[in-house]
Amino acid sequence: AVAALMRAGAQAVKLEGVAGHEDVIEAIVGSGVPVMGHLGLTPQSVNALSGFRVQGRREDDAVRIVEDAKRLEALGCFSIVLECVPSALGARITQAVRIPTIGVGAGPHCDGQVLVLHDLLGFTGSHRPKFVRSYLDGNAVVRDAIDRFDADVKHGAFPSAAESYDA
Repeated sequence: AVAALMRAGAQAVKLEGVAGHEDVIEAIVGSGVPVMGHLGLTPQSVNALSGFRVQGRREDDAVRIVEDAKRLEALGCFSIVLECVPSALGARITQAVRIPTIGVGAGPHCDGQVLVLHDLLGFTGSHRPKFVRSYLDGNAVVRDAIDRFDADVKHGAFPSAAESYDA
């Protein structure tokens, strides 16, 4: 599956968590495919984490996440996404590893930041995490475009001659 992703144009793979995946990470890295780790809130495991909740608030959980970050680095990951962890923990992990950390709801002290495109464009549904900042009201823009299309069709303004083919 990883080889198929690479042939399709992927430049790396991202794997959530570390426990139980050590052999997989080592094998993928050993085959020459870059691996990015992902710690904290891991969306594919959200149900096992009791829902969309901040991870690492308790010290024992924070220690485990820091140790997981160190393990991912030791296994050869080139970077780690830190999702939905306290800002202080994001800083602590960033200081504990030499590879870049990319924060998504992990505070300003990570080496880089990311937002899901749908969140950035304002297409967030009813659940909007605290760390999301929308730079556009995408829902309103799309709703307006659909309403204008609907009106143009109903009034015969679309399609016009410009959007129609001649014989």
